[in-house]
Amino acid sequence: MSKTTTDTELPPAPDDSAAERLSTAPVESDGPTGIGVLGWARWMWRQLTSMRVALILLFLLSLAAIPGSLIPQNGQNQFKVQTWKAQHTTVAPIYEKLQLFDVYSSVWFSAIYILLFVSLAGCIIPRTWQFVGVLRSQPPAAPSNLTRMPVHAAWRTGADPERVTAAAHRLLRKRGFRANLSGGSVAAEKGYLREVGNLLFHLSLFALLGGFAWSSLASGTGGKLMVEGQGYSNTITQLDDFTGTRFYGNQDLDPFYLKLDDFTSKFQNTGDQMGAARQFTANVEYYEGSDESKLKKGTIEVNHPLEIGGSKVYLIGHGYAPVITVKNGKGDVVYHDVVPFLPQDANLTSTGVVKASDYGVGPDGTKTQLGFSGFFLPTAPLSFAGTGPISLFPGDAAPELVLNAFAGDLGTDSGLPQNIYQLNTSKLTQLQQDGQPAKALLKPGQGWTLPDGYGTVTFEGYKQWASFNVSHRPGNEIALTGAVLAILGLIGSLFIQRRRIWVRAVALPGGGTQVELAGLARSESAKIAEELAELAVDLQDDAPASEDQEPAAEDLPAEELPAEDLPAGDSAAADSAAEDPTAPADQNSKE
Repeated sequence: MSKTTTDTELPPAPDDSAAERLSTAPVESDGPTGIGVLGWARWMWRQLTSMRVALILLFLLSLAAIPGSLIPQNGQNQFKVQTWKAQHTTVAPIYEKLQLFDVYSSVWFSAIYILLFVSLAGCIIPRTWQFVGVLRSQPPAAPSNLTRMPVHAAWRTGADPERVTAAAHRLLRKRGFRANLSGGSVAAEKGYLREVGNLLFHLSLFALLGGFAWSSLASGTGGKLMVEGQGYSNTITQLDDFTGTRFYGNQDLDPFYLKLDDFTSKFQNTGDQMGAARQFTANVEYYEGSDESKLKKGTIEVNHPLEIGGSKVYLIGHGYAPVITVKNGKGDVVYHDVVPFLPQDANLTSTGVVKASDYGVGPDGTKTQLGFSGFFLPTAPLSFAGTGPISLFPGDAAPELVLNAFAGDLGTDSGLPQNIYQLNTSKLTQLQQDGQPAKALLKPGQGWTLPDGYGTVTFEGYKQWASFNVSHRPGNEIALTGAVLAILGLIGSLFIQRRRIWVRAVALPGGGTQVELAGLARSESAKIAEELAELAVDLQDDAPASEDQEPAAEDLPAEELPAEDLPAGDSAAADSAAEDPTAPADQNSKE
């Protein structure tokens, strides 16, 4: 074997243009290609369907999704949205105008992913068509001068040219190359999965965006808060809130019944992370449709929803609900219910109201109503001095209930909707006791005698409540599949190399055969050199290098040529190689 080089510089050759077809990427233009509106339209289309613009749009889409993760969304938790608006009254109107509470259905977010859709489609269709054309065509014929390729090898053999090319064709096909034997040479190509991975990545992004778009158009979410022992049917009248879409309304709700049997919450009570949540588990009963005989048991935990029909039920909140009984001055029970109190901090200091709208006649003989506002403290301190009513721990280690009493008109008879978690005191008067606003601190089982003969309030005990999000999103599976395939396609496009190998065998006038091998890869890699070297070694069985023939001068390495036959400038390299045997004769060679 006379020589093997891995020179990285490929001199231009008119017959090597086939190497440019290693990629099926569309050609980009630097500017408008016409005059007037049509020319600008063509230029804008080429820019929109370029890879650069597609990546920019994909980056913008990821940036646009950030507000949807940081700001409560109407489609996910309506109550959180209302709470956030109440806490940020200054910027809430601005956010509403910018559609930041409905990010994923906003005009600006829709514009980004629609443009990304168009960009991907305009890139995928021509790219796929070009790739199909490459697969249907034969590998490009061998260039006239294989020694000008970055990686090549050559030797003389006594085997016939037909035998050499047939053996090379067989060996290349055995290595997985798509080979074509014609005209005394073999052209082989491998690494088509690189472009397959590229196309798969683009198609997967298309599927990912399609799944997201479908879920935006055909999804719906509802919210429901349930106290232990309560249940509900999944209808619009029993949901606390519901947000539908164009193709999913309240008539499309999946029919099922769900009941919260009990709720388990555990918190760390020692160490630096004292108070951190360790377990939230909702034990439920449910059945699909209207057949109660198909009742099943299940559990719902954080990030582990329960799937019922085409909907998933997520656990999104938890708190406490005191059991309160109100009696009038005659001792009649006018109110008895479990009242959910809403957490205000990490220790579940919770606020809530009680509305005894059916109180009846007050001590002064006129019809009146009672209202109570207060705090539920799962772990109350020994004293509120300097702090006010707060909880020290989210668990129910020392529960207490703080209440303030009001009498008057609650406004419930006006017919106008009210927030069940707020007390409108505009027509109420706070009861007085010993010249101070009437208030009481109660432990479970304790009662409070209201001033002026208004009756009593008893804190019977408490239960836990959980809030659920009922979500119907049909495009999630499509989006997940697209994301997985996109990763696989990206791996293929990054790690699979497109490469070509040519083998030519030419009969020499003086007898014997000149064997030439050359390889070309799309990107710089040592793999093509390794494959060419292995092929050259395997070919020795069918085309062994001749030892009794002197190779022609043009086939010898530079260090074996006489000094007078070296081109200008190469004699100095030969002298240098003679002085230093370890220095390569060709200073540009990698070997």
